Amino acid sequence: MHSTANAGASAAVTPAPVYGVAIVGTGGIANAHAEALSAFPDQVRLVAGVDLDADRAKEFAERWAVGRTASSLQDALAGGDVDTVVICTPPASHGPLAIEALEAGVNVVIEKPPTLSLKQMRELAEAEERSTGTVSCIFQHRFGPGAEQLRRLHGDGSLGRPLVGVCNTLWFRDQPYFDVPWRGKWDVEGGGPTMGHGIHQFDLLLDLWGRWTDVTAYAGKLARRTATEDVSCAIVRFESGAVATITNSLVSPRESSYLRLDYERATVELEHLYGYTGDDWRFTPAPGADDLEWSSVEGERSSHRSQYEAWVRARTEGTPPPVGLADALVTMELVAAIYQSAITKQSVSREEIQQGGAFEERMDGFAEPWNEETGA
Repeated sequence: MHSTANAGASAAVTPAPVYGVAIVGTGGIANAHAEALSAFPDQVRLVAGVDLDADRAKEFAERWAVGRTASSLQDALAGGDVDTVVICTPPASHGPLAIEALEAGVNVVIEKPPTLSLKQMRELAEAEERSTGTVSCIFQHRFGPGAEQLRRLHGDGSLGRPLVGVCNTLWFRDQPYFDVPWRGKWDVEGGGPTMGHGIHQFDLLLDLWGRWTDVTAYAGKLARRTATEDVSCAIVRFESGAVATITNSLVSPRESSYLRLDYERATVELEHLYGYTGDDWRFTPAPGADDLEWSSVEGERSSHRSQYEAWVRARTEGTPPPVGLADALVTMELVAAIYQSAITKQSVSREEIQQGGAFEERMDGFAEPWNEETGA
């Protein structure tokens, strides 16, 4: 015999909220977001796909079972069912679209880079302050298997002090990649591999090692026709006293994403390409540190899905979403400092980059150092 009291209690359970998501920009990277969000059908519903290209939006909606299409964010928001806007457009529109969503009281997830400049980052933060919505920035390598274990070992002092780091993003893009109209333009893409490619890897470095203090950098255009750099190299010092080299390249035929962190008591390495698993880590204790152990790690590859899992959990628990603007600002400040150091041929401190100036407004400080027309 069933208890009517239990049945009544079950009926009174409030269902978990379902977050309506509009994806703005339905090109290549939007598919990674749609695939990741589709892994959470009980918490997320794709309600709108927004694109100026109606045919592309329609194809995207059919592929991912998106409720409807729209030609503008304003039209998508008019439906009243959008809780979160995911921005997957070219970088120049990230900031303006995010502010538009925040002004409508809607949450925002932004593909990297979150904005084109530090000035836009501060404007976006001000918009978030005025809004009931929140901002989360896509830096998915923070969420791969092994990263949390390393944070714990770093945080509890098991590894000793951080000493020397190597952070390489050595990728290859041919000339047709750069010939896409919005690529390689300071006012549209915001920069080259420092801004749009290596940023993932050194964001993970900063997440693990904390605040940076100063940087000395070189950047140049070595092999591609583009207005930005195709290679940059930097030496970065951290508040802990540790130093690291960061190389960002789009002219390297054997592609690799590599992170090496030398601590007093161990070396921790991670090598992959566009996303890592637990098998991609290597742990080497220093002589006499045999008590240290690195556990085998399972879990999702570092990906949009791994970050969205953390995002869904935060929304459910009512906590701030992962990688908010304050977190992303530390990384964006390093991007700006690398460019400023390379272009001015001087070391740049974090304090200096925070004081404003031309490099706060645009990553090249309006210098256009590698403009094809000037032959620079």
